[in-house]
Amino acid sequence: MRVTVCELSDRRHKLETQWTDLVDHCRQQRSELIVLPEMPFSPWLARSEVADQSGWMSAVIEHESWRKALMDLVPTVVLGSDPIVDSGTNLNEAYVWSAVRGYQAAHRKYYLPDEQGFWEAHWYERGPKEFLAHEVAGARVGFLLCTEMWFTEHARAYGRQGVDILAVPRATGLSSADKWVAGGRAAAVTSGAFCLSSNRGGIDSAGFEWGGHGWIIEPEEGDVLGVTSQSEPFLTVDIDLEMARSAKKTYPRYVAE
Repeated sequence: MRVTVCELSDRRHKLETQWTDLVDHCRQQRSELIVLPEMPFSPWLARSEVADQSGWMSAVIEHESWRKALMDLVPTVVLGSDPIVDSGTNLNEAYVWSAVRGYQAAHRKYYLPDEQGFWEAHWYERGPKEFLAHEVAGARVGFLLCTEMWFTEHARAYGRQGVDILAVPRATGLSSADKWVAGGRAAAVTSGAFCLSSNRGGIDSAGFEWGGHGWIIEPEEGDVLGVTSQSEPFLTVDIDLEMARSAKKTYPRYVAE
């Protein structure tokens, strides 16, 4: 399977240019699946400790309008996350999108940071504590939205569900980039699945420098197959799903709980 990760700016004029380049990249590389960053189509609301529902609704509308642009990526299947409102509750929802089935909700973020610059628990609610695999284009996929990657019991549980790919949409800063790559390697080894992550990149309108470093990591030894950068913001790699399936029979995946 040919898979793509990326780093994208959330500044509208830059994002529109990058989107055109990303579409061209996916077409040229014949990508079958792409992971997008966490809630990528609007400025980062959780910068402020004071939640503003009108701001949240603006982000919801912005993301809904960008769903039309996903058609540009056909036939690539898209994994990402959007801000939503469900029955009056704000949530961060992971999804699978394809031209055939459209938008399909897949997971709602459960573990929410609440600190300087990342006041997520102020802005939206936890989803249910459910981490379930989904069938996507012939692969089994599990979602870990950003902070959820650090709760490694779920990576291991996904491995028990037979996932081939862990999708990790992120919104993380440059100062912690190395730590996040290390966590991605641990998640891949723990689950016996390819770990794919995309992130916001560049400096946003508030002057914050996002971390970039979208990655593709293999499941046997946690070797990094590639990482994005500001000069190379898109990365496509051929992965062998059989490697993930055989990895689950080897140490430490086979060890009984």
